[in-house]
Amino acid sequence: MQKQQLWTKDFIFASLINFFLIIVMYLLMVTIGPFAADRFGADAGTAGLVSGSYIIGALMARFVAGPLVEKVGNKKVLVAGTLLYVISGATYFLAFNLPLLLLIRFIHGIGMGVGSTATGSIVARILPPNRRGEGIGYYSMFSVLGAALGPFLGILLAKNLPFAMLFFFCTILALASFILAIMIKTDEDLAFTHEQKEKERFSIWSVMEKNALPIGIVTLFVAISYGGVLSFIMFYAEEMDLVTASSFFFLVYAVTVLLSRPFTGKLLDLKGGNIVVVPALLLFAGGLTLLSESVTGAMLLGAGVLIGLGFGNFQSSAQALSVKVADPHRMGLATSTFFIFLDFGVGFGPYILGSLVPIIGYSGIYKLLAGIVLFALVLYIAVYGVREHRERKTA
Repeated sequence: MQKQQLWTKDFIFASLINFFLIIVMYLLMVTIGPFAADRFGADAGTAGLVSGSYIIGALMARFVAGPLVEKVGNKKVLVAGTLLYVISGATYFLAFNLPLLLLIRFIHGIGMGVGSTATGSIVARILPPNRRGEGIGYYSMFSVLGAALGPFLGILLAKNLPFAMLFFFCTILALASFILAIMIKTDEDLAFTHEQKEKERFSIWSVMEKNALPIGIVTLFVAISYGGVLSFIMFYAEEMDLVTASSFFFLVYAVTVLLSRPFTGKLLDLKGGNIVVVPALLLFAGGLTLLSESVTGAMLLGAGVLIGLGFGNFQSSAQALSVKVADPHRMGLATSTFFIFLDFGVGFGPYILGSLVPIIGYSGIYKLLAGIVLFALVLYIAVYGVREHRERKTA
């Protein structure tokens, strides 16, 4: 039996669009705080708010983008989202005060939320069902690359060029994503979706996918833990005098994910979610524990490998499972539901954890996060793992 094609033009374009969106997101995440401090004299708390307002915008957009995809189609939503990303990104040049910068960041986040929800929905729809885990694994590798390249490029550009050039570079990448969005051709039959919508009354399930909720809740706890890694790794490295090693941490993380995802995606399609998710969460918890005990660069980078194998593979697997449990006409809602919980955990978790740092320190935070991941593992087994095991046993 011939394998159905995976690397179609639309799949490649959607993956590249998401890649550009993610690069811009992470590039500005590491540079917008220093920009706010340099240009407007913002303190650390205000600089954090400037950075976080983007996540708030992206999160709010998820609630709208999912239903919108089901109503008007993926391509129209994607074109609108990427166009907003271009326009809002270009207005950083006009940020003359902090309130205006906060507003621009918020709108920029909305563009990201809309655009990435649409690309995720496009990928879920065009992938062959029997290769969906593998395909989403490849798609999410572009996100990993963007998340690794973004901070690296941001620091490099901020050190050597004025902020205006940095914003110009981001605008060029956003424009590239908009052009690719126009070139995508998706065959969408929305008649069934519209018929279903007419029968439904508005409720929370009009903007979220009920079947994806259990995986979403597990994702929330896992994302809180990864948010702690993102937010505190540099502070922890300075405290432990491991700054040089920490500069390679996310590079090691990215390489690990890139090498492992092609195998774990295929494994998910063949054997189901349990065989990937359970080891991934155990490895993530182990990586956080090793991170909390790191006193050498080798230990820190070893933690990066374990976290890459753990969180990196959990993320793509959870996204694939969220789509798998949804009805075909609600894949867009399933995608947005997954990202709502992911964004909320990564974006807001560090604010809660930050208040505990003076009490238990960064090492204590990572031990706590390892416990949260183990709790997420138990939760996963309860809400999904046991059911899948029974289904595969009786199949």
